[in-house]
Order: sequence, then structure tokens, then C-alpha cells
Amino acid sequence: MTASSPCATARETLWTIDEAAAFLRVPSATLYQWRHRRTGPLAAKVGRHLRYDPAKVRAWLSEQEQHHAR
Repeated sequence: MTASSPCATARETLWTIDEAAAFLRVPSATLYQWRHRRTGPLAAKVGRHLRYDPAKVRAWLSEQEQHHAR
């Protein structure tokens, strides 16, 4: 698979739960809890694995900042 193929690009742009947790600076267990409570950033199931779109995580974080600034 070449770096320019759509599959390689998509895989490189999605974050694992550990990468999303590192970006948000929370434990990965917190992301699992948020997902269960439907309060955290949206994640997609890819097979058995959760993947996060970095743009959606950033948008969710921005929403949280705006909500708590009120």
C-alpha cells in the first residue's frame, strides 16, 4: 500500500483511543466512560477498535470550552 492511497491516508488521519486521550490529556478509561455516557467526542468503530477523527475531537473540545465559558 502506498502512502498516497486513500486507505493509508484515512488510517493516518484517524486517532486511536490512546492518541485521542493524549491530545485531551485524560486517561483512555475516561474516553470509554464518556462514550458509554454519550458525553464525549464521537468515535467510530472500525472492526473492534475505536477511532477518532481529530477534527471532530477538536470541534467537541471547542464546544466544551464555549459551553463552560457561559
